[in-house]
Amino acid sequence: MIKQNLLILTVMSSVLALQGCSFSASSKSSSTSSESLSSLTSSGSSSDSQTNKKYTQEVSDYTTAYVKSSAANADYNSFAKGISDIAAKAGISNWEQESSTYVAIGQGLKRAGATGAAYDTYKSNFAHDNAANMKSIQQGYDK
Repeated sequence: MIKQNLLILTVMSSVLALQGCSFSASSKSSSTSSESLSSLTSSGSSSDSQTNKKYTQEVSDYTTAYVKSSAANADYNSFAKGISDIAAKAGISNWEQESSTYVAIGQGLKRAGATGAAYDTYKSNFAHDNAANMKSIQQGYDK
């Protein structure tokens, strides 16, 4: 997208130069185009933020639904498959490395009403006994 915007900027500058516009008008146009380009790149960051927010909300909702509907002997591979599907839809290929995934899982556990030994079991299993992941789940639970 940035390459496309730079190409547009280059073409616009060339057209203005060929039309005999003054240097100051070209500079002003280039400046305006640069501001537009800057605006586009920052809106891309905003879009990324919205995508991540939607992803974490879906993970949290999925966790809540999963915990409320699962039996005591929950199938954790099935849970991981569901998270993987949500991540793939959001364009995230390494969800197991994203702390935001585990924070969202913690939020979902809280909304599901998981407490005590049940919460500890879910936390340990969903985090694959990884201390950093369990810490992220706890952070989400405490939010």
